[in-house]
Amino acid sequence: MSDTIEEFIKSLFEGDDFIEIQRNELAEYFNCVPSQINYVISTRFGPKQGYYVESKRGGGGYIKIKKINITKSNYLMHIITNIGEKISSNEVDIFISNFLSYNIISPKEAKLLKVATSDNVLTVSPDIKDKVRANIFKNMLLNLVED
Repeated sequence: MSDTIEEFIKSLFEGDDFIEIQRNELAEYFNCVPSQINYVISTRFGPKQGYYVESKRGGGGYIKIKKINITKSNYLMHIITNIGEKISSNEVDIFISNFLSYNIISPKEAKLLKVATSDNVLTVSPDIKDKVRANIFKNMLLNLVED
């Protein structure tokens, strides 16, 4: 259901930089609870995915979702600065998936990022694995930034 809602919201952009939606109307359209809409927006339309979300509560409130239209290099730098000291393998996979869907990286680059940050390669203590992964991932992304 979340995937369907995400794809529907993305289809609303149709070349526009932002959309405004009514949470309750969208929930009614998908025959789900409004919190399901909140979940999709909060997990799939944040800065890490290239979106800025603004919401207004109350009667007639809306949710405004704006695409962050920036260059590949600016986008990668934005991601690098927002990755904390640690990152899980699952979080790396999400980033790579988003990079591919926005044509930020090639499938070959995606494969290299995935392999270099996989648990199979990071044969270090579990206590530091996510920290080492974050350092590797950030440094690899830095090398993808164009001058």
